[in-house]
Amino acid sequence: MSPAPKLEDEAQPPQVMAWIGLGANLGNPLRTLKSAVQVLSRAPKISLLACSSFYRSAPHEAQGPDFVNAVVLIRTVLQALECLQHLQALEAAHCRERPYTNAPRTLDLDLLLWGDQKLMLPELQVPHPRMHQRAFVLLPMA
Repeated sequence: MSPAPKLEDEAQPPQVMAWIGLGANLGNPLRTLKSAVQVLSRAPKISLLACSSFYRSAPHEAQGPDFVNAVVLIRTVLQALECLQHLQALEAAHCRERPYTNAPRTLDLDLLLWGDQKLMLPELQVPHPRMHQRAFVLLPMA
């Protein structure tokens, strides 16, 4: 018996390529970023396609220890807000706190690009509105 053909409504959801910026400057930043990359590589509905090298940078418009930064490229069937929620849960699992703007952090995950889409939502702007000003994003993306 041959398998039944797929119906239109059973089609796979569209996949999107997305860039995520990673940063940390509290605890052991390098170990934290490597852990976050591992979690992303095993996450359901996410395929990790590439990970940049890890770079050290001084805090931008903030104080505290130097950051370690990287960028990953993923392919996913998640919607942008679902992906953002996943990233925020990963930050929370690494004890991310948000006491004030640009506070030092155990883990910071930013959705930088979402395919070629432009999103202007209260909780998410893509492309990331300040990524073009930040060498710690542009260098790893290159």
